[in-house]
Amino acid sequence: MSSDLRDLYQQVIVDHSRKPRNYHSLQDATRKVEGYNPLCGDRITIYLKLEGDVVRDISFEGAGCAISTASASLLTESLKGKTLADAEALFESFHALVTGLEPVHEAPKLGKLEAFSGVCDYPTRVKCATLAWHTLRAALGNETDKVSTE
Repeated sequence: MSSDLRDLYQQVIVDHSRKPRNYHSLQDATRKVEGYNPLCGDRITIYLKLEGDVVRDISFEGAGCAISTASASLLTESLKGKTLADAEALFESFHALVTGLEPVHEAPKLGKLEAFSGVCDYPTRVKCATLAWHTLRAALGNETDKVSTE
């Protein structure tokens, strides 16, 4: 990966961690799930408003490291208007990217989410990047138990 691309990716993560998008509770959420990463203390609540099988709105609240917050922010931007099947496919692609199972040049186009491609080089940070995603997956499955990365 070029130095310029790495710098751009870092800027995306910093921007979304400092000014997270969709950071608020969602009063008319049809699903709400909490997630926790005991390794570093990240906590998140995902609020999801579904209409049929479409994500009409999504937001989050919580406290965590820059990677965790940026990942949640970009997740919410990526999923509005998507179907449940689209959301599941995006989860799979993102998870493969951050765990190193699929190199970024072979992954489906993930847009700004590709900023997390370097996370696979830091195994302890994978749980930070995926906390919001595992919490989302629980919400999609209408699970109500708190999600843990352990």
